[in-house]
Amino acid sequence: MKNLSQSLAMAASVLALLTLGCSSGEQAGGGTAGTSPGGSTGTASNSQPLKLAFVTNNSSDFWTIARKGVEKADAELDNVSVEFVMPSDPTAGEQKRLVDDLLAKGVDGIAISPVSPANQTDMLNAAAKQAMLVTQDSDAPNSDRAAYVGTDNKAAGRQAGEELKKALPNGGKVMVFVGSKDAQNAADRLAGIQEAIAGSNIQILDVRTDDTDRAKAKSNVADTLVSVPDVAGLVGLWSYNGPAIYNAVREAGKVGKVKIVCFDEEDETLAGVQDGAISATVVQQPYEFGYQSVKLIAAAKGGKADAIPANKLQIVPTLVITKDKVEEFKANLAKLRGRS
Repeated sequence: MKNLSQSLAMAASVLALLTLGCSSGEQAGGGTAGTSPGGSTGTASNSQPLKLAFVTNNSSDFWTIARKGVEKADAELDNVSVEFVMPSDPTAGEQKRLVDDLLAKGVDGIAISPVSPANQTDMLNAAAKQAMLVTQDSDAPNSDRAAYVGTDNKAAGRQAGEELKKALPNGGKVMVFVGSKDAQNAADRLAGIQEAIAGSNIQILDVRTDDTDRAKAKSNVADTLVSVPDVAGLVGLWSYNGPAIYNAVREAGKVGKVKIVCFDEEDETLAGVQDGAISATVVQQPYEFGYQSVKLIAAAKGGKADAIPANKLQIVPTLVITKDKVEEFKANLAKLRGRS
C-alpha cells in the first residue's frame, strides 16, 4: 500500500492508468494481471469460490467506471465472483436492505460506499461480523470496516480550494452544494476546501443539500443565484452537482460571472470545463475503487498477511482537470466507459 505522498506522486501518470480497461494485462497498481497490489494471486485458498459484492451509494454514471474496475478484477481472479449492487433509492435504509440480502446469500466480502456513515455504524458493524467489510469512495472510520479504498477526500478538498483561490483571486462569496453533509467524503472535502482558503477573502456562505435529487440540486443553485445576486463562486461536492451548477448558471446567463469548481467527471461537467464555464473539476479514479477493493478483499480472504494496510487506508490519488487537460482526459475516459 502506498502512503499518501507516494499516491499523490502517481498523479502525473494517472491518465495512462485510466486506459487500462478490461482488456489490459497490467493492473493499475503497477503489478501484473492476476496479482494483488502486493503480488499475491489474491484468490481463495480453498475450493469454494469467494462471493463478493460491491455496493454503491447511488446510481450516478460515476459508478459505471467503478463497475469496469470490478469486472476487471473479477475476470483476473479465478476463484472469485463479484456482484455489483446499485441502490434504486440512495438512502441508508435501502443500503441496509441490500446488505441484508447479500449477507443472507452468504457473501464473503462487501465493498460499500456508505450513504451516511455516522448513522450507519450499527449496520456496518453487524455486516462486518458476517463478512469482510471494506468501505470505498466514502469512509466510515468509526465502524469495524477492515479498510478504506478510495480518495483522501480532505486532500482532494484542498485541491479544490486551491482552484477556487485561482478562480477568485480577489475573494468573494461562495455557496457549496452536496447531496448530504453526513457522508464522510462530503465532510472531508468541505474541510479540505476550508483549510485551503483559510486566510483568503473567500467566504463560504452555506452548504445546500439536495438528498441526491438532481432537480433539487439544480433548483438550489438557481435559488442561490437569485437570493445572493453577488455570489462569486459555486462549489459542487458530488458528481451530479457539477452539471446542476453548470446548467443553472448557464440558464441564468451568468457563465463567466460566477466561477465554478466541482468534483468528478460527468459529461456535462467536462463540457463545462471545456467551454470555460467551470474553472476546474477534481476527479477521482472510480475504476481503481472497484479494482482495488475486490483485489484487497480477495487477497485478505485468501490469507495474504499484508493485504490490509497497517493504517487500513488504501489511498487512490486525485487529479485536477482544467481546460488545457480536458481533451486528453475525455479521450481516456471514453475508452474506459467503452464509448470509443
